[in-house]
Amino acid sequence: MSDGAALAGADGAPRCPWALSTPDYVTYHDEEWGRPVHGDDALFERLSLEAFQSGLSWITILRRRSGFRAAFAGFEIASVAVFTDEDRERLLADPGIIRNRAKIDATLANARVLAEWAPGDLDELIWSHAPDPDGRAAPRTLADVPAVTDESTALSKALKKRGLRFVGPTTAYALMQACGLVNDHLVACRGRSLP
Repeated sequence: MSDGAALAGADGAPRCPWALSTPDYVTYHDEEWGRPVHGDDALFERLSLEAFQSGLSWITILRRRSGFRAAFAGFEIASVAVFTDEDRERLLADPGIIRNRAKIDATLANARVLAEWAPGDLDELIWSHAPDPDGRAAPRTLADVPAVTDESTALSKALKKRGLRFVGPTTAYALMQACGLVNDHLVACRGRSLP
């Protein structure tokens, strides 16, 4: 039984223990999670997928990501912002995504809000909440990784103030982890030092 510390994978390299349960997680952990993500559309995708993940396992979203991308026009804000009622009905019937009415509606509403922002505003707003990378010790075990921080609470409030939905502090922190605003790879994990 793991104590939450990094564990050796099949290749012998130490990883965060959550990454070892499936090959999909290993790839995601090694190639994406915690790497800096920039660009309004890319961040809209991550924000939307984190919202869809709420209450579910991330593997459920990860395995349907290509379906989400197809259904939501590659998460291009300008395209999703003009989705019609027919598009909404199509999404609600699409087995390739999570067919949660509230989450679909929030994604469409968020795209409409973001379409009114100046290019780069979403990127700037999100990254302005990145904490000082030296302000917290590298986590040694999963118990050292928070679910919410002061910065994620502030980011959540800032996004909500600007009209975005389904962006609570926990979702905001998951976004910060996934998009490299924080490095929550465990201290002994191979991902801690990868670029």
